Amino acid sequence: MARLLISSSPSLPGRIIGLIVTAALIVLGLMFSMVLIALIAVVGLIAGGYLWWKTRTLRKQMREHQQSMRGAANDADAFKGEVFEGEIIEGEVICKVVSLEENRR
Repeated sequence: MARLLISSSPSLPGRIIGLIVTAALIVLGLMFSMVLIALIAVVGLIAGGYLWWKTRTLRKQMREHQQSMRGAANDADAFKGEVFEGEIIEGEVICKVVSLEENRR
């Protein structure tokens, strides 16, 4: 009886059932992976559409600013509203930190 339970090779019906179960598991795995990929694509499209919709005014302002800068770059009116007055001193500043003890001496 122990020899019947420990078989070295499965019988033909056992091989056929194993093949059918394996094929069914592969088909189920592919089906669920396709559904998951489709859900990820839909969520990505919705998020991209939302971001595109929320930034439409910003994109419009950027286009208008870019066009105005292109026109003003060739004109002398590029700095029309800005007035520069005073002296421009270019250089580095070195600051010495004095502690309270050194200040009392």
